Amino acid sequence: MKWARRWICRMFQTSMRLLFPFLPYRNPQILHAINQIDTVKKQHPLIVTGSHTSKSEGMKELIHHYDNVTIFDGVKANPTTEMIDTAFQLYEKEHCDHIIGFGGGSSLDCAKAVAAQVAQPRKSIAQMAGVLKVCKQTPFMILIPTTAGTGSETTIAAVVTDSQTHHKYAINDFSLIPDVAILEPALTVSLPPHLTASTGMDALTHAMEAYIGRSTTKQTRQEALEAIRLIYENILVAYQEGTNIEARKNMLHASYLAGDAFSKSYVGYVHAIAHSLGGQYNLPHGQTNATLLPIVLKAYGHPIDKKLHDMACVVGLADESTSDAQAAQRMIQSIQKLNRAMDIPSTIPQIRKEDIALMARYADQEANPLYPVPVLWDQKELGILYEQAMDKPKNLATIK
Repeated sequence: MKWARRWICRMFQTSMRLLFPFLPYRNPQILHAINQIDTVKKQHPLIVTGSHTSKSEGMKELIHHYDNVTIFDGVKANPTTEMIDTAFQLYEKEHCDHIIGFGGGSSLDCAKAVAAQVAQPRKSIAQMAGVLKVCKQTPFMILIPTTAGTGSETTIAAVVTDSQTHHKYAINDFSLIPDVAILEPALTVSLPPHLTASTGMDALTHAMEAYIGRSTTKQTRQEALEAIRLIYENILVAYQEGTNIEARKNMLHASYLAGDAFSKSYVGYVHAIAHSLGGQYNLPHGQTNATLLPIVLKAYGHPIDKKLHDMACVVGLADESTSDAQAAQRMIQSIQKLNRAMDIPSTIPQIRKEDIALMARYADQEANPLYPVPVLWDQKELGILYEQAMDKPKNLATIK
């Protein structure tokens, strides 16, 4: 990246860091079971979910607490502007008075985007992309995650995909933080192993990108490290023993901590690249993050060695006597080992070389200047990472 643009990015990030204490961050009220919803519910919710989750026992229990509900069960992976518009029209038509997102990250993000549309009915979803483009009160919102990964139940973000262009982008606004989050581990025990793996690695990516960024606080550093520790101790247990409620509870807590950390300290190039790939090829977000994470960490090089050392100490891979470089190498190798143990691929064969320039441009637009990444890259430099993701892991390299 040219020096002038680098200076602009760092000045923007410094300004945001200085503004942080004055920004209206808040945390949702936390409940730990659906049967506690009577203490917070309103009259008539729009429940935003997927077709499979709409038939679950958890959904039956949720509906039991209401006399009148409207259900939109058309959410699929990588929610589109078309899905959001359909759900919004249903909310208006049925005169709903609050929104419940029930399901994985796609359902929660779709619910948040619908809430944004209710608050700003004259704006398109695309017009609300970016930072603070909603700026109006959204309907009362309850989010109930059935996966441990996205952390959407505590973040300011909703990630959506344009139905026409396949461009994937985020709406970031404080009004998208839900009023209530219900974190019930029992809702995640039926999650199949491959989704346990991909969503768990999504949470790990959130925590690691939040920690290595340049806009951390004492709180976000503590949350990120605790999330990393919990994930390393529990993800393989949850993957291999899906009904282990303690592992599920710890993964759900880790996801929440990581979500809170990155909501305040941001993510980085792993997410920017993964969003472009998800939009272009409809790839599962968590799995894409997992594949990209060691590639991007290696490309950052020595500037993040000390922070990777901190993580390695937390998960028992290093101690104070270990050199930063050695600890960083062990940490990256441990991510690759986790991926292999859970059958997550080390490459992304769907990438077509002719698509890289456009996807790299989207990643550049998303990340710069917003994300306070440890090393700044432009579109051309980001393009190298797409090429590395097409290659075998032995070809990973630092970007100079």
